[in-house]
Amino acid sequence: MSIETSPAGAPPGEVATSLERSINWRGAFVMGLAGVILVTGITPFAVQAMGAAAIPCLIGIQIIALVVCLCMGELAALWPHRTGGTPSYAYEAFRPLGESTARHIGGVAGWSYWLGWFPVAPINMILASSYIAVLFHVPLGKLVDPLGGLGSPEGIGVLIITLVGLVGLFIPCYLGVRLGTGFATVLGIISMVPITLLIILPVFKPSTFHWHNVSGFHFADPKVAGFTFVLSWLFVMSWNGIGVEGAACYVAECRDPSRDAKIAMTAEGLYGLFIYAATAIVFVAVLGASLKSSDPLTEYTNFAGHIFGNGGWVRYLIGIPLIGALMLSVLNAIMGVGRSLFQASEDGLIPKFFAHKNKHHSPDYAMFFNLACALVVALFGSPVRIYIFSNVGYLIAIVAALFGYFVVRQFSPQLVSPFRLPGYVRWIALAMGFFLTFVYFVGGWGSPDIVVGPGQGHTLYLLGFAVVAVYVPLHLWRRMTDRRDGVKPTSRLPIVVGSPGGVDFGDMKEPHVLDPAHMDAIDREAAGIAALPGSAPDAE
Repeated sequence: MSIETSPAGAPPGEVATSLERSINWRGAFVMGLAGVILVTGITPFAVQAMGAAAIPCLIGIQIIALVVCLCMGELAALWPHRTGGTPSYAYEAFRPLGESTARHIGGVAGWSYWLGWFPVAPINMILASSYIAVLFHVPLGKLVDPLGGLGSPEGIGVLIITLVGLVGLFIPCYLGVRLGTGFATVLGIISMVPITLLIILPVFKPSTFHWHNVSGFHFADPKVAGFTFVLSWLFVMSWNGIGVEGAACYVAECRDPSRDAKIAMTAEGLYGLFIYAATAIVFVAVLGASLKSSDPLTEYTNFAGHIFGNGGWVRYLIGIPLIGALMLSVLNAIMGVGRSLFQASEDGLIPKFFAHKNKHHSPDYAMFFNLACALVVALFGSPVRIYIFSNVGYLIAIVAALFGYFVVRQFSPQLVSPFRLPGYVRWIALAMGFFLTFVYFVGGWGSPDIVVGPGQGHTLYLLGFAVVAVYVPLHLWRRMTDRRDGVKPTSRLPIVVGSPGGVDFGDMKEPHVLDPAHMDAIDREAAGIAALPGSAPDAE
């Protein structure tokens, strides 16, 4: 999609979507499966700690996730030139509240989203490495704890597999979105087909399914059941469950984003709701009181053993798909949030480093940054520890997205997306945004002691805020370098007009990027702004 003008400071001949449009909705969908696959990490933890009470909690979070997917599908079709998914729409969404407000909400959302998603890579690579070690009898070696009290001890063998696996999965990410989504398709088939079939099998063997384990949604330990306990687990569950919105990171690279956004995001949200709800129900119904471990491989193997028997092959039947599922999440954690950093950099909000692209049209520097950070966070060892500080960032981005959707539908009615939800959905999004904000502060504060273990304090939670705050020096650095290079202030960010999401003029088929300093009267009317001081005179 070529355009006639370029954003301020962008190279001549750039396109409104700077990355290559070379996939379709299936590519976005399979990459979004990385969020669905997170069910393998949270369900054993949740049902072991909460019992049947985890079922309505997981379903509730997935209903919120479905709404997020639908809302982001509408915004993705409205602004198909913006890559990076959920946080990248915040800048456009909050424009009715002022350019500066929109700019910083978008910047904080983008950086917070990075904190939410990049730890998926080390978390799931740690799990995959431990399963590889168990299934293929890799020596675990001596236990090490590189981060001291902040981390958990792990075997040298698992640590080496983790670090090598992260580097290996970076390669298809680097080589472009087409190869990356092709690689993801293979991993998706290896993992999601067996996992989906597994949760359906109890229907064909009713003797393994015990409804009394589910009825009443009882807690595993009534002594710990309470309001704060539930909110703390909802805080952690939201990090996993809402991750299905990750498909939005790739919509801008679809050949027909206005059409593909609707299909990919709707399918992702519905499939995620089914997988999370069904997995929680069948796990509790089949295993009941035997739910003693929070390890996914142990519980999935135990679950399959109730259906197939306890043959040695069962562990491989479960373990190999789990490894594939976890590796798919690692792939997306490097690729998807790299695009979010790329868009924030293109918007002039964080350093130019993140906007670099290689010859494969991939944001290579941003993805390499994700890899480097993942290698460090892998040293934490315990996935559940990473859940806490990571979700401090992730929920900021999700709440901003829900509030942003409300702002767009309430205050910018002239923006009509090709995929448009009923008007009342904006009120549902607003209510869910407030609910997640409450979970964020109340549940998040207590989650280290309740979810990780007594005596953890609030260090992990506060660590998340410290990482989010790094946005401030990053933004100041970008402003300083822009001044040094003579780039116009970020208050004059590019404005996109045209169909879809803007105002149509004759045969204008695609969004056009306009520099606010060089716009005629017609362009300003389309963008909904007045003349700027020092701008070019109107065309006669």
